[in-house]
Amino acid sequence: MINIDNELTAKALLPKLDQFFSLAGDKIRLLDKEWDRGQGSPVFTIDGKYATRGWTEWTQGFQFGCSLLQFDATDDEEFLDLGRQRTIELMAPHLTHTGVHDHGFNNVSTYGNLLRFINEGRITADEWQKSFYEMAIKVSGAVQASRWTDLPDGLGYVYSFNGPQSLFSDTIRTMRAVTWSHALGHVLQGEHDEVHNLLGRTLKHAEATARYNVYFGEGRDLYDEYGRVVHESIFNLNDGLYRCPSTQQGYSPFTTWTRGQAWILSGFPEQLEFMEDVPAEEFEKLDLPLFNDKTAVIKRLREVAIASAEHFINETPTDGIPYWDTGAPGLAQMGDYRARPAEPYNAFEPVDSSSAAISAQGLIRLGTNLAAAGEAGADRYIQAGLTVAGRLFEEPYLATDPEHHGLILHSVYHRPNGWDNIPEGQSIPCHEATMWGDYHAMELAVLIKRIANNGYHRFAAW
Repeated sequence: MINIDNELTAKALLPKLDQFFSLAGDKIRLLDKEWDRGQGSPVFTIDGKYATRGWTEWTQGFQFGCSLLQFDATDDEEFLDLGRQRTIELMAPHLTHTGVHDHGFNNVSTYGNLLRFINEGRITADEWQKSFYEMAIKVSGAVQASRWTDLPDGLGYVYSFNGPQSLFSDTIRTMRAVTWSHALGHVLQGEHDEVHNLLGRTLKHAEATARYNVYFGEGRDLYDEYGRVVHESIFNLNDGLYRCPSTQQGYSPFTTWTRGQAWILSGFPEQLEFMEDVPAEEFEKLDLPLFNDKTAVIKRLREVAIASAEHFINETPTDGIPYWDTGAPGLAQMGDYRARPAEPYNAFEPVDSSSAAISAQGLIRLGTNLAAAGEAGADRYIQAGLTVAGRLFEEPYLATDPEHHGLILHSVYHRPNGWDNIPEGQSIPCHEATMWGDYHAMELAVLIKRIANNGYHRFAAW
């Protein structure tokens, strides 16, 4: 269980953030210089150097997004210019990529950050540049929402790259492309000019994810723990009925892959931020009885976020860095691993620092939302997020070696497939970085720096 530091403040973390951003600038330059873009996108490091791994192209936006977030934190226009140039040169295919559930990762991290900078007054841009970024987000959100499976109970979901039968937990975070597209006044226009409301699709997807991918301790099956998250749910497309839990990257369908949980823990608080700003009249106008009441929608989103937050806090070691899966078999050989700090160089199971980076941001956003609403428990989640960040932004997780491409060490990609590098002398993957781990650490660091300076960093500025 995380030993939450209730005295830690965002301001107290500023020295660690200064070191982090100093390292980040050099590593962003180094990767841009050394990376051969003909290989595809950088995914994870092997012996400290980024390498690619073909599955889907879901990490390129994180690479260029890191540069944009470095500008966000430092005002160094070198990184703004680099991130903007690479976005314009290379990111267009991601806008119309119909084969993935990753639009919020690639496109919000690039075009979205650039548009946010304009809306926040961080950069000056003519109307054509702003319109260009807006058009990118509009297109991305609609294309993402077109990967749609209807369910018989008035729900539906954006399906994963596995096919129309597959609902991934990951996708709740990519729905930020869909919500932002809606906020810009866009719709998905389908066959026979049928108009699909993007707010409606987001709400249906969020509820399907909550209902089938998140557990609430209500006896759904023998492994129904409050706040547990399953990576994937499978549906019978002949009748639309739910069939079973599944996983692609976790240990089993009946354990919690912690990065899948992290997507829930970050994605639902982001949707809370968005839905709070949507006028109640927009919910009332939807031809969706399940979602006509804004108050009920907010309550449901909070319920899901709180459940996953509690499970994360209770199942994670004391310093806030989780192992890659709560049911990973080697954990049985490690005694009461939850009662001590995580051990990235142990002999049995790897930790996943990327899950920590993603989850910490979600915890802070959840706590901030609850605090603004005067709800109980807000400080618990904010302080838990800061506690995780305080550990993440120091060694052995902070990559202080200037030759290592990565920023945050001890992140893993696909343990069941054996894709992650095991360094010489070790028996498990460790000491490597991932592109999403680095990017989400950047997002977390920018968020905390904003808070320390009496501000806040939303994923979108309308």
